[in-house]
Amino acid sequence: MSKISRRSFLKMAAAAAPAVFFPQVASWADKNINQADASKPNVIILLFDAMTASNLSVYGYPRPTSPSLERFAEHSTVYHSHYAGGSFTIPGVASLLTGTYPWTNRAINHSGVVKQSLADENIFRALGNGYHRMAFPQSIWSNFIVTQFANDVDAFFPSETFGKLDYLKSEYFPNDRNMAARALDDFAFRQYEEASLLFGTLQSILLSKNSNLLSTAGYPRGLPHNLNYPLYYKLEDVLGGVASLLPSQPAPFFSYVHFFSPHAPYRSTYKFSGNFIDDWKPIEKPEHRFSSHTPSDKLAGSRRAYDEYIASVDFEIGNLFDAIEKKGMFENSYVIITADHGEMFERGEKAHDTPLMYDSVAHIPLLISAPGQKIRRDVYSPTNAVDVLPTVMKLTGNPIPAWVQGKPLPELGGSEDYERGTFTIEAKLNSSFAPLHKATIAMRKGTHKLIYYTGYLDEDSFELYDMESDPEEMTDLYPAQPAILKKMKEELLDSLLDSNKPYMK
Repeated sequence: MSKISRRSFLKMAAAAAPAVFFPQVASWADKNINQADASKPNVIILLFDAMTASNLSVYGYPRPTSPSLERFAEHSTVYHSHYAGGSFTIPGVASLLTGTYPWTNRAINHSGVVKQSLADENIFRALGNGYHRMAFPQSIWSNFIVTQFANDVDAFFPSETFGKLDYLKSEYFPNDRNMAARALDDFAFRQYEEASLLFGTLQSILLSKNSNLLSTAGYPRGLPHNLNYPLYYKLEDVLGGVASLLPSQPAPFFSYVHFFSPHAPYRSTYKFSGNFIDDWKPIEKPEHRFSSHTPSDKLAGSRRAYDEYIASVDFEIGNLFDAIEKKGMFENSYVIITADHGEMFERGEKAHDTPLMYDSVAHIPLLISAPGQKIRRDVYSPTNAVDVLPTVMKLTGNPIPAWVQGKPLPELGGSEDYERGTFTIEAKLNSSFAPLHKATIAMRKGTHKLIYYTGYLDEDSFELYDMESDPEEMTDLYPAQPAILKKMKEELLDSLLDSNKPYMK
């Protein structure tokens, strides 16, 4: 009898996964598939965590980090000024899945979720039973948001699917996985922080055990894993698993897949390790007063590791695209490539846990392939993550809910609007039940971007950039007080005031 490789086993498991993990999925299909219109297009959202547009060659980055996305772009609509709703996963995901900004849905903290009274206002509920709705939030933080919408999801694949997670215990509390994860897993098994006194020794033992769960072959820096949680995986297993999972969904289906890569730690494969030891250097930018003051040599090393990791992820994305194409899924599916937020290696700051709101953190990729699309289209007007939900509604023939703060995207039911203001919000140090008093808000309008810092010092401050003539955000126009500033400043402050009013006593 021939042996079955681990990868082949995972692919077979993926095909059977809906019935294995959620027996009700099979009954859903039996009861509802006849009511669904199989001629409707599928919608596939492939979201990559912490993938900034700034480091992708498809957006002009000098290092060849994303050839597979470049290939995908040739039959897609490419959005060049697309912004996240927030600067880390919780607000970024909540903005995309609810079509509302963080100051509305209140998913603003690292431990936050969507305001409970608004939990029904999500993309899965808006699609209704006419679509089979599937979610695979590989990111634990994305999982916290998606599980709020569990009643509206037909097939839910937990974060450990296609990876190895040996001892997180929240899975044993299916009625409230979020509370279990926060109360038990965070308390006992934080990977980069000291656990409780009671569980500290147990934590060390289990982490040591977990490091040997999968072979690290092919990964010189060790396996990728879900930061702070002992969820280890291989890129080829996760993206290969999803490649087998998607065709198994009953049509028409909507899928939300949130890959944890290329989030830190940056663990490239041997194929790309060392590929970017080169003479290229980014533009030197001044250290910001609110940065963590990381030395430039450390930033350069982290950037190179991140670029190599993106290239590794992109290689597997190419394999995923090949599998989708072989199944003919490009002919009857909208395939959406995006991110929840970006990543930065400049101005004394690394990654995205920062009050800074430059484009490396806020500007994210958005590429959408329509069914049968054969040519490339490019859109340069500003768009935002809140626009994804109304666009999906438009494409699937569903009404756009009244609560939505976004608009259908240009080329997909909407039109370019350079007069519209959109927002990216960082407010993790605030209570979700009170007005925002300490926050960074970036507003994009036309070719300009206004950044507002409030609550960090005695006096609030602003920065203004012309993103057309100064895409690297090197020249702050705020001191010169250009004519555009007054209008943008009023709109930003008025929008913040309106969002705070329900929480003012």
